[in-house]
Amino acid sequence: MASLSTLSYSAPEAEPSSDRERLILEHLPQVRWVATRIHEKLPDSTSLEDLISIGIVGLINAIDNFDPQFNVKLKTYAEHKIRGAILDSIRGMDGIPAHKRKNLKHIQATVGAMEQRLQRAPGEEEIAAELGISLQAYQEALLELRGVSLGSLDAAPQREDSRSLIHFIATPEENSPARLLERSELEKLIAEGLKKMPKVEGLVLDLYYRQELGIREIAPILKLHITRVSQIKAQAILRLRNYLQRHWPTPKGTY
Repeated sequence: MASLSTLSYSAPEAEPSSDRERLILEHLPQVRWVATRIHEKLPDSTSLEDLISIGIVGLINAIDNFDPQFNVKLKTYAEHKIRGAILDSIRGMDGIPAHKRKNLKHIQATVGAMEQRLQRAPGEEEIAAELGISLQAYQEALLELRGVSLGSLDAAPQREDSRSLIHFIATPEENSPARLLERSELEKLIAEGLKKMPKVEGLVLDLYYRQELGIREIAPILKLHITRVSQIKAQAILRLRNYLQRHWPTPKGTY
């Protein structure tokens, strides 16, 4: 991925000093602002410079395709394209290192298959038995996956008042009736998914996402060790990822 320092834009030879180049330079601060806002929600290992580079590509695309006849300001259109380019680049992020992703997929698939077969949420002992490992080994595996997230759901812009599980569905400017309806339907679906999982798992996700508490803050509330809370959170997210995959088959992100 090109860094900001290496990415450069060269205008066509026919117009070496065009309005296009001026507009790109004029809107570069907007790219940094959008990239910084998104970067704040991502793992520390994510490079802000890389996000800015991707955002610049989105900006150039916006300027190349902008049509003032649509009665939309270039700044608004550019922000939409910048944000979209950055979010597209991080689709499928799940907070898990590549060498552990195979294990994640195996456990998630197992949990999903058991839920379909049993028509209920299987317990940890049942999942461990299905995987052919001890309960302790399963819980240790969950601890290794404690960085698991809801992929693009965790990476997208947050609402000002919440770390809601739904915040990925639309960018702030996408407030059309159709988008609002889609957002409302997915909020209902997530609420249903939380109700179908064990109470303690739903509670952990509610405290973590809606009430914005950290693992260390949740532990004393539930009178559990932070290690146990991390395991519960990982398992709850696996369940919710499966639930969304079954009931919300959308290309908007990989859960």
